[in-house]
Amino acid sequence: MKKVCIHIITLAVLGSCGPLKEEKKGLDKSKRPNIVFILADDFGLRDMSFVGSRFYETPNIDRLASKSMVFTQGYATSRVCSPSRASIMTGKFTARHGITDWIGARYGTAWRKAKRHDKLLPASYLHNLPEQELTLAEALQANGYKTFFAGKWHLGAEGSYPEDHGFDINRGGWHSGGPKGGYYSPYINPKLENKQNGENLSMRLATETVDFITKHKDTNFFAFLSFYAVHGPLQTTKEKWLKYRNKAVANGIAKSGFVMEKKLPIRITQDNPIYAGLVASMDDAIGVLLDGLERSGLEDNTIVIFTSDNGGVASGDSFSTSNLPFRGGKGYHWEGGIREPYLIYVPGQNSNGKKNDYPVTGADFYPTILDYADIGLIPNQHVDGVSLKPIINNTTQLPKRSLYWHYPHYGNQGGDPSSVIREGKWKLIHYYEDNINELYDIESDPYEKINLADSNPKETNRLSKKLMDWLQEVNARYPSPDEEFDIKKRAAYDYGVVKKRLPNLEKRRFEFLSEDFNPENNWWGSMVTKD
Repeated sequence: MKKVCIHIITLAVLGSCGPLKEEKKGLDKSKRPNIVFILADDFGLRDMSFVGSRFYETPNIDRLASKSMVFTQGYATSRVCSPSRASIMTGKFTARHGITDWIGARYGTAWRKAKRHDKLLPASYLHNLPEQELTLAEALQANGYKTFFAGKWHLGAEGSYPEDHGFDINRGGWHSGGPKGGYYSPYINPKLENKQNGENLSMRLATETVDFITKHKDTNFFAFLSFYAVHGPLQTTKEKWLKYRNKAVANGIAKSGFVMEKKLPIRITQDNPIYAGLVASMDDAIGVLLDGLERSGLEDNTIVIFTSDNGGVASGDSFSTSNLPFRGGKGYHWEGGIREPYLIYVPGQNSNGKKNDYPVTGADFYPTILDYADIGLIPNQHVDGVSLKPIINNTTQLPKRSLYWHYPHYGNQGGDPSSVIREGKWKLIHYYEDNINELYDIESDPYEKINLADSNPKETNRLSKKLMDWLQEVNARYPSPDEEFDIKKRAAYDYGVVKKRLPNLEKRRFEFLSEDFNPENNWWGSMVTKD
């Protein structure tokens, strides 16, 4: 109670509880807009049909994009989930809020249990969203919004769940980073009761959100739909698998679906019919939400946002998709790991799918939403975010700024501990294993093929210093050398990856595409026999 009272007082002092200050074309002038925030998990920028995928079909995401402003250089603040989610909630970059890895990842000497024999020991990190942070939900809640959360949370254990950080209602959010029990009921989730065996999780979360909107249509609401999809385990129905298996065959199945990245194989084809079905199920659920919003009569006064928490899983985990032509994927510092779908629909702005190339991040949602809700901004909280309202309303351009990423960990996908600064067209990556830098011109080389660090030492040195100064300013944590590092053991591990893991991945890929593919457990429980 003390925390909430302090927050309300703080917001009142900042002028956040006053009346609407200006008319908003297209929005109901008599009240603040509703907010629907849709967050996908591990969903890549290239996993949508409207951006050019010839394999996946996302008609409902495409439908939202057609009326939204599409930020083509939208970034997650991290290459993995928990840090990105914390940035959305706090408006801060990861090194500043302290959650720099997915919560539950090993660090320090415990990393040796992975038996990868890496040169460094990953840094420690916070394991709960700090209680002292004034979350986006709390800011809205203190100003009269009814707040709702459905789906993946992964920002702490009991005591740091959605209801502890500003959400009035929580459906399915707890410490788990994946869908325990799978995508078909019965689920293993203490925050989501089982209703009907075989029910699809993504659809259930969407219908819970629609129910909330319907019941609270006479109030201002903030509904946060956070899908567990498309995180592993990969599961779909037989019907969807067959549709996409046939489509993969029609497109032509490549002889090889993987190549070696620096440390792990990485997928270079979009032809996994199970993953495609999982994507389609999430898109179906988004359609149910959009339809429900229209039926409620609130579409003209509801802002809708869609994004993802990191890039598509091309390497490690489920090796699900390919982000090409962007380099890398989840767990990597290249564009494929951090550049995301980033759609903002504001009624009345007639964005109509208009593309904007201003670099934006997950930290920008907080001040943008406050700005549209006519709640006074809280710069000491969302210190790394800026309101995108001037861009969306086409009133002014925003100045160039520096964006920062900090991941002093290895993770599961093959990426290295590194920090990144993006400023204008330049992107500098600093690697901690060998203290070297890469420099890319993202405007002319968005796929990061040409490292300019040696040919442009002036820019490299300038950005490197700026990055290190910022990290020092925010008290960033760093990896440390592993005194037990054994180069021979590392070489043996790398040999096993190339000689065993890579061919096994290719074998599994063809099994997924086989005509007689028939996974156990009744297609993961999606086929329910009625008595």
